[in-house]
Amino acid sequence: MTNNIMFQGTSSSVGKTILTAAMCRIFKQDGFSVSPFKSQNMTSNSIILEDGNEIAGSQVIQAEAAGINARVEMNPILLKPTSDSKSQVIINGNLTENMPANIYQDKKEELKNIVKDAYNILSDNCDIIVIEGAGSPAEINLNKNDIVNMGVANLVDAPVILIGDIDRGGIFASIYGTIMLLNEEERSRIKGFIINKFRGDIEILKPGIKMLEDLVDKPCLGVIPYFEINIEDEDSLVDTVAAPRRKEIKEKSTVNEYKKIKETEYEKLAKIVRENVDIQHIKRIMGINDIK
Repeated sequence: MTNNIMFQGTSSSVGKTILTAAMCRIFKQDGFSVSPFKSQNMTSNSIILEDGNEIAGSQVIQAEAAGINARVEMNPILLKPTSDSKSQVIINGNLTENMPANIYQDKKEELKNIVKDAYNILSDNCDIIVIEGAGSPAEINLNKNDIVNMGVANLVDAPVILIGDIDRGGIFASIYGTIMLLNEEERSRIKGFIINKFRGDIEILKPGIKMLEDLVDKPCLGVIPYFEINIEDEDSLVDTVAAPRRKEIKEKSTVNEYKKIKETEYEKLAKIVRENVDIQHIKRIMGINDIK
């Protein structure tokens, strides 16, 4: 039986993509076969795989962190924006049509089968699936036909960890508000929260964490410090100021050298997350043993 864990955020760009990559590397280090999964990704940053299928670049990065080849099932639905209200809809790696947002919303119910089929294929080939959500699960106008946050968690019976970005400010309100806007079943899926991009004295933060834990009846599973890392990211733990540095490294390195650099960065990422997140607690949430 494949175990899973899902990372959702209080908003976009709180760190879901890179934290998912970190957990893929951590589980790989601990002897598990692991795969990333993001049912629907809206981004212009895509990659054509060797088999000709197109998926989001972030899932390719996560697959690299997991030590496996990327495959289309890791991102069965890719939306590439063409205007404020239209996107190219790429399903299972192939372009279907350029679709207005309102038409796409009406198709979501039938897309659930595509999401579940992709997930099932991955689950047949690995021990653990690390699932990434998109935006926030508290978009109450979209929740009815959701296929990327709680809709997916329910579909594949995944426990959820909520991520908030303290660098933006309002961390306690964003975590509390997100959880309180969910229905009772959805709240029960959230097993804890992680505070990301922290700068400063954590002792000053601790009283607020304790009050928030009491308010939402969920544990804080970690506080991750703000840091930079040379991995392309679209929904990042890190600031975009690192992007020019990544481009410079790419331009000055051979393919093999760049692969080595990325491997080093994945290891660095895993180390930072291990040091600041209760990985053992996450494993208990998932119902897995420490060592396979």
